[in-house]
Amino acid sequence: MSFELPEKPRRSPLWSYLMVGIVGAVIGGLLVVGIVPQVIVNRMHSLELSYSGPVTAPGQSGAIPLQHEGGQSSSDPWEVVSQAAEKVSPAVVGIVNKSVAYRDFFGNVYEGESSGSGLVITQDGYIVTNYHVVEGARSLTVFLSDGKTLPAKVVGGDPATDLAVIKVDASGLPTAQFGDSSQLKPGQLAIAIGNPLGMQFKRTVTAGVISGLDRVLKLGDGYMRLIQTDAVINPGNSGGPLVNARGEVIGINSSKIDAQAVEGMGFAIPSNEVKRIVQQIMETGRVRRARLGISYIDKTTADLYYPQIKFDKGIYVFDVVPGGPAAKAGLKKGDIIVEFNGTPVNDAATFWFLIYDSSPGQTVRVKILRDGREMVLNVVLGEEVK
Repeated sequence: MSFELPEKPRRSPLWSYLMVGIVGAVIGGLLVVGIVPQVIVNRMHSLELSYSGPVTAPGQSGAIPLQHEGGQSSSDPWEVVSQAAEKVSPAVVGIVNKSVAYRDFFGNVYEGESSGSGLVITQDGYIVTNYHVVEGARSLTVFLSDGKTLPAKVVGGDPATDLAVIKVDASGLPTAQFGDSSQLKPGQLAIAIGNPLGMQFKRTVTAGVISGLDRVLKLGDGYMRLIQTDAVINPGNSGGPLVNARGEVIGINSSKIDAQAVEGMGFAIPSNEVKRIVQQIMETGRVRRARLGISYIDKTTADLYYPQIKFDKGIYVFDVVPGGPAAKAGLKKGDIIVEFNGTPVNDAATFWFLIYDSSPGQTVRVKILRDGREMVLNVVLGEEVK
């Protein structure tokens, strides 16, 4: 009898396992590439971007499209910028100022040309712009939104606020609606419209936010309270409107900080200030301003330039104009003003604005310190003459 040993089972080579793994990976990849995207696309077709808004009625899609004024809706959140610009742009004009650049030795006059923006505020042709846009004009040309050009004359200007009013002979012009700048908040939408670098780029629209309020900048001997925005304001935008999301004018663009290390710091004159100044210019051709009749410094200036003058608070009276309102009321050099009509004062800008916001002929209570004693003087404000 013979016996045979059973044959040992042969093991599969390693490469066969590798082949199985590779084939499996390829098949899985084809499934992912060919099937899963289609499932995602089908799913996305049933979805829409939703925004907070009114609840939809039963039976409607659960998506709530972005709602805009006038009952229109859009999935583009920037549509509000477009709508605001369309509302205000017809009232935005271009202004070309031809002024005397220089005179030569023989008395010949050579003209220079500059341009800016403006905003129509009445249908019969009154236009607000910046004072520096029309300063020194020999002739002014206004470019309307319908393509017409008209000569303009200066009604009046106010260097202290950088505002001016000009007039064209026209009727039925489109105008813009002013908003309430006292209701502004940082972070709200801000849209600048104007003509940067001349008429070639007329009615350019840039958008940003309100970056800050009540920014105080020194201008000559005075100060300006301005709205700060990061909406781009370029040369030629001056005098154009700053607009909110409702298409209301909240300011008149005036300036920007032009420094290599600074970006996105533009400034506009608040609409409430614009309305007040423009009304006076239209009625009288100028702005009446109160006058106290003193020169003064605050503690910061004293510490920097007059270390010999020592005081802890208030405004130091550096000099008194003889025969002026302050002198008539008994104010003297060396007095320290600590209150103006009930408002404490400790810096020059605040004090300047308190006088600026007062009216000629108004009687104000001025609280002072004189040799350590507190006194109250009643001052009848005069009128600043330029």
